Amino acid sequence: MASVESLQGVTGKQKAAILMLALGEAQSARLIGMMEDDEIRGVSGAMVSLGSVKALVVEQLCQEFAEGLGQQGNLVGSLETTERLLLAALPADRAAQIMEEIRGPAGRTMWDKLGNVSEAVLANYLKNEYPQTVAVVLSRIKPDHAGRVLSLLPDSFGIEVIMRMLHMESVQRDVLDGMERTLRSEFMLTLASTARRDSHEMMADIFNSMDRASEARFTAALEERSRESANKIKSLMFTFDDLRRLTPANVQILLRSVEKDKLPVALKGASDGLRELFFGNLSERAGKMLREDIEMLGPVKLRDVDEAQAGIVAMAKDLAAQGVIEISEGKNDEMVA
Repeated sequence: MASVESLQGVTGKQKAAILMLALGEAQSARLIGMMEDDEIRGVSGAMVSLGSVKALVVEQLCQEFAEGLGQQGNLVGSLETTERLLLAALPADRAAQIMEEIRGPAGRTMWDKLGNVSEAVLANYLKNEYPQTVAVVLSRIKPDHAGRVLSLLPDSFGIEVIMRMLHMESVQRDVLDGMERTLRSEFMLTLASTARRDSHEMMADIFNSMDRASEARFTAALEERSRESANKIKSLMFTFDDLRRLTPANVQILLRSVEKDKLPVALKGASDGLRELFFGNLSERAGKMLREDIEMLGPVKLRDVDEAQAGIVAMAKDLAAQGVIEISEGKNDEMVA
């Protein structure tokens, strides 16, 4: 049997094989579990053909390995450096899958990960899928999370999903595997990429979701620290008053999409001008009924008004993202509610 008596002429695969043998079975098994099939075949083939390796060679190889690490200097670990390393070593789809698992919500399986995704984000994605697909997804996540997601789906679509869940039989393993691959490639990777969006856009969305008092408090505090950032966030925010930028045709589309019980509450705290925008795009009878609904509400908590307005704003932004309506870029003067 051949033997290795010096490092001269030893290939990279052979060096890897020697190091793995030196580490022992337990540690080598962990390393093999992290390798791709072609890497395992390459190292295994080198290992089989090694024969005996002199102790001095093992010592020299370990020293060479340690010195190579030491010459690296200070190391910086980040998403970017990790992604570059993976892309250099693995196929692009495998590297993307690993990075998605790193960036994505915590969880061992795809269903665990979906359980950690915001119900609003998940509902927004699922509403464009087939009811049967949604039924399978909701049946695989925790009931409380599934309930919150289901409540955010359109009523007609939601009942279709419920009917399929009620009559669902066991789902074949290959079907589940296919769904997991689709969710990973079409949803989780998109979710991960959105995490890298502009920080001012992210804060604008966060400020949009706050109640008025909290938004005003944080905006004032931010203006003291960085007026430039505060102004940029304001320019990116889309508020209920900004609905005045919609054309009459777009307002009518929005009215058909908004939950009818939310509109009177939202308009209860709106300016007269904004109320008239909605009234003017309803029939005389529907406008009269809406006015009566607003009057019948009586005093309404500001928190409830903010929540109703935020829901309508979210609907408008969603319709705009789908290309159903257009929102002009210009900002109108602020109005007092």
